[in-house]
Amino acid sequence: MAEFLTIGEPMAVLASSNPDKSLVDATDFEKFVAGAELNVAIGVSRLGHRAEYISAVGQDPFGKFIQKSLAEAAIGNDYVSEDAQHWTGFYLKERVTHGDPATFYFRKNSAAANFDSHVLDQIDFSDVKIAHLSGIFAALSENDLSVLRQLNQYLRDAGKFITFDPNLRPVLWDSQAKMIKVTNELAKNADLVMPGINEGKVLLGSDDPETIANFYLDQSDYTKTVIVKLGPKGAYIKQRNGDTQTIPGFYVETVVDTVGAGDGFAVGLITGLLDGLPLDKAARRGCAIGALAVMSPGDNDGYPTPDELTTFMQVQQH
Repeated sequence: MAEFLTIGEPMAVLASSNPDKSLVDATDFEKFVAGAELNVAIGVSRLGHRAEYISAVGQDPFGKFIQKSLAEAAIGNDYVSEDAQHWTGFYLKERVTHGDPATFYFRKNSAAANFDSHVLDQIDFSDVKIAHLSGIFAALSENDLSVLRQLNQYLRDAGKFITFDPNLRPVLWDSQAKMIKVTNELAKNADLVMPGINEGKVLLGSDDPETIANFYLDQSDYTKTVIVKLGPKGAYIKQRNGDTQTIPGFYVETVVDTVGAGDGFAVGLITGLLDGLPLDKAARRGCAIGALAVMSPGDNDGYPTPDELTTFMQVQQH
């Protein structure tokens, strides 16, 4: 069984190859696998840790593509079911040279949005060291919100370490008020919460890292650590004992695509913890992989192998 476990919606992404052209005008696209939690599983596996992914796909070409990609990435798919009644989600993504790319989703009523909760009863949690959850799965449907809450409870009952990334996707929610309420409630169950600084403005009305950290530490006895992702500036860490640190970011000469950077941070942090690194060094690894992510066009193809990560971090130190 895997050391790492996550649940999410896998998607195919058709990413434009035409820089700074709108999705209306773009004519050339590349196909990648995507989905925030799947991105993290791919990165964790690429760095040599056993990862298990929970989800559902349709019986369609995108579903087959995702199943094939999971196998190639050596990610466990014992809990990825096929749904003959619903399709696999996908989305279109712009190619931009500055800022965040526009995206357009085709995922309503997808196979993942209709995930069968009985699958959770089959899961073997015995070897899991870290489980990573995000707010995206909860946004897909009321069914998936119930599933995520149930999985959260199973993980707590099993005494597993839970990381939570809000991963706000306003377009998927019925209202911003519901998104804020549910996302902050879900964060209460995590041992470690990792919001982005811009997410803090939405979720609690502040982009001050310490204010954001204090909010999540104060709202739950479970949460012992909050790491606020600061984008190119790195990350701010605050622990329940009051210790704080700011971890610097890594220099990036050319930004190709910002999608996947936050998930890259999660990859670095989680694998660092699995490797026994101190929290600050794990977060530093997270910053490195976030930087590598923005230099590649796919959501996760910039995530490194162990040798690539070592080389990048060594070069940046000089």
